[in-house]
Amino acid sequence: MARRTKAGTPAPEGPAGGRELTRQRVIEAAADLLAREGREAVTTRAVAAAAGVQPPAIYRHFDDMDGLLDAVAEHGYARFLEAKRAFPTPEDPVEDLRAGWDLAVEFGLANPALYAMMYGEPRRGTSSAAFRTGMEILHGRIRRLAAAGLLRVDEQLAAALIHATARGAVLTWLSLPAERRDPALLSTMRESMVTAVTTERPAVREPGPAGAARALRAALPQQTVLSEAEQRLLGEWLDRLAAGG
Repeated sequence: MARRTKAGTPAPEGPAGGRELTRQRVIEAAADLLAREGREAVTTRAVAAAAGVQPPAIYRHFDDMDGLLDAVAEHGYARFLEAKRAFPTPEDPVEDLRAGWDLAVEFGLANPALYAMMYGEPRRGTSSAAFRTGMEILHGRIRRLAAAGLLRVDEQLAAALIHATARGAVLTWLSLPAERRDPALLSTMRESMVTAVTTERPAVREPGPAGAARALRAALPQQTVLSEAEQRLLGEWLDRLAAGG
């Protein structure tokens, strides 16, 4: 906490670690104002008063209010990441996908103003380490599906579909009057996402790269995208993977 003078005004920041503590206090004050009173309440004067600093101190830590809002979004991604890490991983990769989607939606419904800022402004806070780590967790879920032969689309498209449907579900829900918020909206969007991203039966029944290589090798003659030389080279690689299994 910042020291106060006899007159009751905040004292200058201490040298050792004080600057970072003040910065974090400002971010938390802004996040609290956002949660309690909405985006319009996050003003320089209000944040400074809540954090116990003079308004000019905010600009020693952030270039402008937009920079502070970026930091608040990063703070939100860090909180969401903590929730992801604490959540148990279901053994079934499809159930893991559902659980991760539900967790994202629940976070949004519990933190409407923060979520609207994080995901209603698509680039806000996405350069943060917490955002990147969260996306790595999502891609890990998708790779589990792919390894089980259950992924219907490529991994990048799957990530976009999962992310877009969760974001759309939350923002649509928050835009509706309370009396029109039907839980079927969320469950239907989730199951639509699962259908778009996964297959009901594994495309490859044998686990591991050998089974996938054999399945692809069998389908290779029917494709028309590769040249004859490319087919021969890919066929050689697949044969080696299949034999190695």
